Amino acid sequence: MDSISLKKTQTEVLVNEFVRSVYNWMGIGLAVTGMVAFFVANNPTMKSLIFGNPVIFFGLLIAELALVFSISARVHRMQASTATSLFLLYSGLNGATLSFVFLAYTRSTIASTFFICAATFIACSMYGWATKRDLTSMGGFMTMGLIGIIIASLVNLFLRSHGMNMIISYLGVFIFIGLTAYDTQKIKTLALTQPAGLEAGVIRKGAILGALSLYLDFINMFLFLLRIFGSSRE
Repeated sequence: MDSISLKKTQTEVLVNEFVRSVYNWMGIGLAVTGMVAFFVANNPTMKSLIFGNPVIFFGLLIAELALVFSISARVHRMQASTATSLFLLYSGLNGATLSFVFLAYTRSTIASTFFICAATFIACSMYGWATKRDLTSMGGFMTMGLIGIIIASLVNLFLRSHGMNMIISYLGVFIFIGLTAYDTQKIKTLALTQPAGLEAGVIRKGAILGALSLYLDFINMFLFLLRIFGSSRE
């Protein structure tokens, strides 16, 4: 094998390892969220503590936002172990606040919506990986759309319009479909442009950052799909 072929093979191995690490950490984050959500939903003390006290519930939401911003903005200045711990902590806190899903919807609805979300996510991620089209402009457009539906959702808290809620849900699914493809392409670009010889800790931090992006895409897509398909309540 000549030097060019050997270098190409080594690059492919490094890229595959990095991408595998990203999806592994995303999967671990989702598993932690699911287990915590299920535990809280089936524990009367935890349910009462979180949902019976608005201060604690909104405190958890604020803590989650702080963790997301902290990981996103400061990950390169953290130790790899710190970034990993914060990601897992965020996943656990998110599971606690999302435990309402098990209280509001039947388990069959949750399961069917999860599989729909997983299939959609995989398809979008595969497109983002395979496409030759630069998705940067689409990512910016989807980000603006995300800001729009956040504002619309806040307005609808007062209007309580079912019609607007459904429109927001469909738009939300569409936006996170686009963001999943965009974030996957970003991760691919990062993997391909990583200089050789990076320390394992640096690679781990990049993987955690990529996992966080895809984790957020998956969770939000799932929640919007649940609002569309989750009409059956316990």
